[in-house]
Amino acid sequence: MSSTSTMSGFAARLRGLIAARAGEPGSGGPGREEECPDLPPAGADFDALALDLFALQFEQNDPYRRFCQARQAVPGRVPHWSAIPTVPAAAFKEQDLSCLPAGERSTVFHSSGTIGQQPSRHFHSAASLAIYEASLLCWFNAHCQLPPGNRELAILTPPPARVPHSSLAHMFETIRRDAEARESAFVGRLTEDGAWDLDIEAALRLLHAASASDRPLLLLGTAFSFVHLLDGLVEQDLSFALPGGSCALETGGYKNRSRVLPKATLHALISRHLGIPSDRILCEYGMSELSSQAYDWTIAPSRITHHASRIFHFPPWVRAQVISPETGREVGEGETGLIRVFDLANVYSVMAIQTEDLGVRRGNGFDLLGRAAMAEPRGCSLAAA
Repeated sequence: MSSTSTMSGFAARLRGLIAARAGEPGSGGPGREEECPDLPPAGADFDALALDLFALQFEQNDPYRRFCQARQAVPGRVPHWSAIPTVPAAAFKEQDLSCLPAGERSTVFHSSGTIGQQPSRHFHSAASLAIYEASLLCWFNAHCQLPPGNRELAILTPPPARVPHSSLAHMFETIRRDAEARESAFVGRLTEDGAWDLDIEAALRLLHAASASDRPLLLLGTAFSFVHLLDGLVEQDLSFALPGGSCALETGGYKNRSRVLPKATLHALISRHLGIPSDRILCEYGMSELSSQAYDWTIAPSRITHHASRIFHFPPWVRAQVISPETGREVGEGETGLIRVFDLANVYSVMAIQTEDLGVRRGNGFDLLGRAAMAEPRGCSLAAA
């Protein structure tokens, strides 16, 4: 397996899988199983798909191949997807972990750590961005099922043209395009030192317009950008009753920030000042090094899909484990460890990544606790503070 067409063939198979999943009941998209009739259902043969991708990445990603060889893990000798070597997320700071030739790397996403740190670098081409966007739209639409053609957006980040290396801004722009919302939905801006800020007046214009209409508003932003918005509302003694069906997506994270709000407190303030019930607030977990995201809730147009508790789940083309840092093995149900992710949508980089985030194992999902002690500060909310 040495040809580019082999890697491209796997990418086509994966996009077919995602398209097929988008057509399943409750997944938020039309059925297009005919695009890839020979692909097994998600979950039925994840192991075979993962081992195929491992062989391709071993061959075409030089730093990753050396990493695997040092651990005596080579294609044909790795018995199961869970034994595929996982690179630390921090390795994306030190190596170009990409299968793409330099000339095809049209986009690079950076992690958003503190100023002065070397960021992670996740390289993309047009082909890999197509997979990234297909993955994110399928899973986002499955968890935030708003009526088509009836959504207004307020995005509390700068637009991607101002922050071209932000995977979060690209994600929100992809959602905006899919929703056919206006470009003015972005109300974030950059300060002189490159930090993210909020144009509170632009945000208020969108909130006033939404309140005066019957079109639900979807607010997208980091947890800290919501704090900026709420602070602005308090300063001006404002509250809104957004139209029924409005909802919010927040990405969490306050590492090394002086003002930290527990999730329950933040959600209660969003409900109080924006009129969005807590069960219409969706939380997302993602990383610049990944191509897929996890969500902790499902919002449908006229109902809420209730769960016993909020548990993060990745899409079917991803497997997540919670690993003991002492033993390197998966912890038991209800135990705490580091989150490890195997993301098939990372076709052109590395599918197997060891994060520095702590979680509690909950079946095939997890509770997110935050960054592990001694891990470098990072996360989209850092840029927004």
